[in-house]
Amino acid sequence: MAGIHITDIEAAINWWRARSPSPDGISACAEVRALAEVYALQVYYRESLADEHTMPARARAAWLAWYGQTPDTPCIAICSTAQGDAVCKGCGRSEDEVQHWPQLTPGEKRAVWRRITMDGTAWRFNRYAERAATGPADTTGAPSPGAA
Repeated sequence: MAGIHITDIEAAINWWRARSPSPDGISACAEVRALAEVYALQVYYRESLADEHTMPARARAAWLAWYGQTPDTPCIAICSTAQGDAVCKGCGRSEDEVQHWPQLTPGEKRAVWRRITMDGTAWRFNRYAERAATGPADTTGAPSPGAA
């Protein structure tokens, strides 16, 4: 089962709340209501994962809209799996995850993101955090914004 973690549902709810604020302080937009239903069931049943394939269509569409604005890959353009490492020192993904990333579903990708974030040992979280924040290095030779 490709699961969407409850923290991703929560993040999507908060993204939609900021994007479509309540006009009266009480009502919520349709996307928040759809995601809140999934979230409430997860809390009630004490489930941390929602199956991405059986999620109600409106909730899945709202979640995918949030997912679409998140970074797709944790890559920071320092790949040690090409050098023979089983786990990339740059992004924290396994060689198999790096090779098959384009075929993974959004839920599977978010599960990898969650694992590497919780682990926090990849260089994207320490040595090269600034590279992870700005994306791959600029190869044009132009100075980066704020460079002195």
